[in-house]
Amino acid sequence: MVGGATRDSMRTGLETQEDSRAQRARPEPPRPGLVFIFSGGAPLFRPVPLEGGRLALGREDAGGQPLPDERLSRQHAEVRREDSRWFIEDLGSRNGTYVDGEQVVGRRAFSSPRVLRLGNTLALFHEDVRRLAGAEVVVGPDSVRGPGFGAVLEQVASAAAARETLLITGESGTGKELAARAYHQSGPNVRGRFVDINCAAVPASVAERLLFGSRRGAYSGAEADTEGYVQAADKGVLFLDEVAELSPEVQAKLLRVLETREVLALGASRALPVDVRVCSATHKDLRAAVAAGQFRADLYYRLAQAEVRLPPLRERLEDVPWLLAHALRGSPSAPALHATYVEACLSRPWPGNVRELLGEARRAARDATASGSRSLRAEHLDVEAGLPLVTPPPSTASAPPDRATVEATLAEHGGNISAAARALGMHRTQLYRLMQRWGVGGP
Repeated sequence: MVGGATRDSMRTGLETQEDSRAQRARPEPPRPGLVFIFSGGAPLFRPVPLEGGRLALGREDAGGQPLPDERLSRQHAEVRREDSRWFIEDLGSRNGTYVDGEQVVGRRAFSSPRVLRLGNTLALFHEDVRRLAGAEVVVGPDSVRGPGFGAVLEQVASAAAARETLLITGESGTGKELAARAYHQSGPNVRGRFVDINCAAVPASVAERLLFGSRRGAYSGAEADTEGYVQAADKGVLFLDEVAELSPEVQAKLLRVLETREVLALGASRALPVDVRVCSATHKDLRAAVAAGQFRADLYYRLAQAEVRLPPLRERLEDVPWLLAHALRGSPSAPALHATYVEACLSRPWPGNVRELLGEARRAARDATASGSRSLRAEHLDVEAGLPLVTPPPSTASAPPDRATVEATLAEHGGNISAAARALGMHRTQLYRLMQRWGVGGP
């Protein structure tokens, strides 16, 4: 009896341990919620989970913390998550509840909403806010690093510390040079120079001597020894932007530098040792270029000991309000950001990414200031900004408006060039040209 009881106890104990291990191994279910990114005219980053599948929103409570927005009602809206759908209900607010720019009256169901606007407050719908626990947006003098971009920069720092060459991929305007400089700052060659070269801007005829240097007499007109970019980056980092544009001849010589840690200048008889870390970047699919025979496979593997992809702006929406504030910073006359402008920016894909967003924000701010507006609103966002570039169809438009019509339309819209251009059925750049031709006032 005693032995049987002992065996039963042991079996029960083992089963309990197995159950405990199974519970620990079982992944926790996702916690849907909202990520507040803008309120009261300023960016913020505040992930808030739905408790029990619901979240009440108002001026004094948004996940236990008040929001700095006087346009919020005390009881503004309620968000629920049921049966894989989001339910948003306006609770009789004074300034309305909007989902992706559409006003919600009463209670509405949405399958995949993106942006919630309450008064002058914006939030993103998120399927699992647990992943954002402890995350933050870091704003530097020349950069904004939200959770997505920050995670990539951690990979960059790890590659630099491991002394690996790094290949950065991503669309134009996503911050490849910023990532390359982070690679320089995080690696053992931080005290050396950061030498960057845009391979697409270097003519093939001079690429070899610009990269690897030349000796006197190596070619017609070479009257002195010349240092190349590789030698200039000795004990530092060489950043090769648009590396896919290198010619096959230069690719072969770059491969030899990486393999031997030596560089042979054009016209030289002896290679010299060089200590250089190489970071490269491209917006092209380099693997596809290798498969097509347009890029050396052995060089690709040398350049991509570590590889990171920079997320496009449409995948890091939480950064947008901070980037807009960054674009307007430094101008004492810049208008205040309004939620409608930020919301409008969030709805565009921005093929030019951060670079395009910053340029458009500064242009819109100039238009708003010229029209006497104290806040930057949705109507100041150009109708074509942030959208893919397409070839316009053959023009069927009538003759351009005369000067009197242009002046009257500008006056009607308070000097807002974008709004006047839309009313005239033309692009703002066309309107600018007419204004310059006639000397009509504008920013």
